[in-house]
Amino acid sequence: FRSAARPIIDAAAAAMGGLSVLVNNAGIAPMGTIEDMPTDIWDRTMAINVDSVFFGSRAALRVMRDHMPGSIITISSIAGLIASANFVGYNTSKAAVWMLSKSIALHCAREGLDIRCNSVHPTFVNTPLLDGIGRGTQDERLAKLARQIPIGRVAEPDDIAYGVLYLASDESRMMTGAELKLDGGISAM
Repeated sequence: FRSAARPIIDAAAAAMGGLSVLVNNAGIAPMGTIEDMPTDIWDRTMAINVDSVFFGSRAALRVMRDHMPGSIITISSIAGLIASANFVGYNTSKAAVWMLSKSIALHCAREGLDIRCNSVHPTFVNTPLLDGIGRGTQDERLAKLARQIPIGRVAEPDDIAYGVLYLASDESRMMTGAELKLDGGISAM
């Protein structure tokens, strides 16, 4: 990620005539506790889930300064706010990008940049990230996950995309350093 972020951002900015929105949306969710998480899996989780946000945001800020107002949106997870014994790497990495987003927001404000930075914290979303979670058929696994969510259903990608769209729009111009919880009520429990 260290060497790839800048060329990727530069290519995107060249193709679009600038860059005013960045969505950091990368993640893996390997299971493991503090005692049984292999070190190489820990390192890979931090690289994909945290380092990509750090290096991607740093590269994007360089370009976004010329295309304000702007918005950096990082997909975290409700697991970044609520821990589980079996997801030590995922919990830690998603909490890290939550705080990283706040730090970026404060940096931009202090520098007088009209660039906001917020994090999004979804509950379980019906994507391939859920494939390794639970036992049984996909429908059985989704039903079990839905029972953990007060609203009673697993999110669909569009449920999260509409929140991201709001954060990318000028309508969210007073929202920075915040977290948007799209968790079906889990954090209210």
